[in-house]
Amino acid sequence: MSALDTVIRKLEGELDEKKSAYEAILGHVDKENREPNESEKSTLGALTNRMKEINESLEGYDATDKVIGQFSTRAKQLDLAISTRRAAPDGVEYRSAGAYALDAYKSALGDRTASERLEVFHRAAAHQKTTDNLGVIPDPIVGGVVNFIDAARPMVQAVGPQPLPGATWHRPKVSQNTLVDVQGAAGAAADEKLELVSQKMTITRLTANAVTYGGYVNVSRQNIDFSNGQIMDIIIQDLAAQYAIQTEAALGAELDASTAVAVGYGASPTAATVRAALWSAVGDIYAVTKGMGRLVLAVAPDRLETFGPLFPPVWGVTEDGEGLRAGNYGSGQVGGISGIQTVMSAGLASGKAFLFSTSAIEVFEQRVGTLQVTEPSVMGVQVAYAGYFTPLTIDDGGIIELTAT
Repeated sequence: MSALDTVIRKLEGELDEKKSAYEAILGHVDKENREPNESEKSTLGALTNRMKEINESLEGYDATDKVIGQFSTRAKQLDLAISTRRAAPDGVEYRSAGAYALDAYKSALGDRTASERLEVFHRAAAHQKTTDNLGVIPDPIVGGVVNFIDAARPMVQAVGPQPLPGATWHRPKVSQNTLVDVQGAAGAAADEKLELVSQKMTITRLTANAVTYGGYVNVSRQNIDFSNGQIMDIIIQDLAAQYAIQTEAALGAELDASTAVAVGYGASPTAATVRAALWSAVGDIYAVTKGMGRLVLAVAPDRLETFGPLFPPVWGVTEDGEGLRAGNYGSGQVGGISGIQTVMSAGLASGKAFLFSTSAIEVFEQRVGTLQVTEPSVMGVQVAYAGYFTPLTIDDGGIIELTAT
């Protein structure tokens, strides 16, 4: 009996003992018609855990025993095959695997006769390759479809889409406020019984129109029925991702169309020059929005090389916020500078960076989603994905571009 067999038999004996002890406790409890007490519960739990451990060990040893058995069987089959193998006429016959190994050893030492026997033996043997039996070689597909596409919309999410009310709509905006001042300030001197100042409120309106974004694909019925993956789901997901990319880019173009004066952080920026530019832009934005909305710093992917190294995510290095994290390299929030939420968006053109208030720009959206129609005459299914999306600038002054000047 091998050492492995001895270990297995020992574990099996212990398992029987634990099982008997477990059943004895349950039998005693059942006989007295009661629930196990705390001591008995503890013992039962310990017995259960040990039986689980033994079972896991036995499963592992059983797998090892099977591997050893398969290896032994294969070795015997190989020895038998070599000993009974017949080569071509005038060929070489090896009586055993050991005889073949001995010739291989002698050949390595320079024995010419052994080398010639090996050459004849291998020349007579037919070599089977995978290219000879392609009919039984499987063609596996592993995992889902790899599709490198970033469908995040960090700027759209930061602003927050609003329901799109119709094809055309208007956004009211106060262009002139009322006025309050000291009594008589409009005259030569302030005094009672003098006329108060007066100024009417003027409310204008901004006009917006729904813009349609969408795309479609015509898929054959055969492609749907015979594809290994769910091709329709893959296509629809890709269409939805493309819709997200285009709408994020539309918001980026709207930011870029701002006519506000840009603020420069320098051709050779430092943390200090970037902070100065940000605080200057914050002041400009406040002058227009009076603190309404939230501030968001949006940067194009290639601007990370400028801002990122200047603000590492280590408090105390810049004393300027949580810093920017390279690990968050996908579109979305990458950290913060001076308490300002900072996002990287592929929807911005190369070299662009904007600080804006969410009260200075709005987005309106209504997703149509998926549309499908069957074409029986050509055995096809036409699938589309669409939606209405419109960014609307409320005030250019609340959008400041940061430039390398």
